Amino acid sequence: MADTSADTIEIVRHRPMGFTEFVIVIAAIMALNPLAMDMMLPALPNIGASFHIDVANRLQTVLSAFVIGFGLGQFAIGPLSDSFGRRRVLIGGMVVYAVASLLAIAAPSFELLLLARALEGLGTAATRVIATSIVRDCYAGRRMASVVSLAMMVFIAIPVIAPAFGQAVMLLTQWRGIFVVLTIYGIVALLWTAVRLPETLPENERKPFSVAAISTAFHATLTNRQTLGYALAASGIFGAVLAYVLSSQQLFTGVYHLGHYFPLAFAAIAVTIAVAGFLNARLVGRLGMRVISHGALIGCVVIALVSFTAARLDMLPLWLFMTLSAGMMFSFGLMFANFTALAMEPQRANAGTASSLYGSITTLLGMAAGAAVGQAFDGTPLPFATGFLACTASALVIVLITEKGRLFHGHGKPV
Repeated sequence: MADTSADTIEIVRHRPMGFTEFVIVIAAIMALNPLAMDMMLPALPNIGASFHIDVANRLQTVLSAFVIGFGLGQFAIGPLSDSFGRRRVLIGGMVVYAVASLLAIAAPSFELLLLARALEGLGTAATRVIATSIVRDCYAGRRMASVVSLAMMVFIAIPVIAPAFGQAVMLLTQWRGIFVVLTIYGIVALLWTAVRLPETLPENERKPFSVAAISTAFHATLTNRQTLGYALAASGIFGAVLAYVLSSQQLFTGVYHLGHYFPLAFAAIAVTIAVAGFLNARLVGRLGMRVISHGALIGCVVIALVSFTAARLDMLPLWLFMTLSAGMMFSFGLMFANFTALAMEPQRANAGTASSLYGSITTLLGMAAGAAVGQAFDGTPLPFATGFLACTASALVIVLITEKGRLFHGHGKPV
């Protein structure tokens, strides 16, 4: 068992918040991103009709524009927060998110809607990067992994309810009403953060905002084998999940003909991520991050291989597709928090920059892979299954290289 002093640095850093409120606020901040992403899924056909978009795959840009803004924004957020503190950069990003949501409500054209979506993504870059940095400011080791898992459990539970919530909003109003909801949620989260969340990066630990200092922090992050390796591996896993999200509306409604039942099927699969996050938070302290995440990665590759084989043989009925997709999401829930914690573990001195680079690498590379798979949709599950296998197999190879061929070990201590 790791030393307690190494596992808990300074819980005092997030006072006056207690542990429970701290986890809830971190999760609420992080939830801005998946809420803005997944509430849009049932609205895509209506957006297409509103702007006369007759190419189904083009509607995926409503999602991909958001992810691109999210990925690019992360490059600057970390260095800014390392220099000026977490609070002011976080609050600034949340203001951008709220303003972008208002712009989306009034967008008169598809192009302006895409701009608003990119700005929303840019705003959530602050919430994602700084939430991770704040956790790293306060905790280390397995304790950090446990906090990340608890926050991720709430964060990842959002996809379970978001599509159904988006569908419910559209029953009462049109697709623009979704952005009204996003604006309200963003403002509530902003006020809670501004009132309750303290600054967690003391003045004496901040870095000068200069090209030399940022370059040094970037170099320290990118040359760390563990940080870079797990960032690249997480990119593969995120690419597989994003391919599923981008293709899901077309798969469930176009291939399996679920119609308005699509949000229910999506939720039934997504709930497995929350279950996995809960289990990971309970087990990571005993088993360690590598044992759980490496086992889940191997399981995910097996699931991907079965999916590809079944799709290739045209033997992938709805029940089997949902079962395998649920297995993929469950594995993702066991991997992503631990991959994040493993990548951030060596980076306490560069937490903001490391979180930025980790987020940018995983988002942009994952976006490139996921978008390529999504755009390859041809009316069958085969392109998704092929991309799923390629992404997960690549992640396994990268982890093997990072760990020098040895899985499940802890480099001398149980992590």
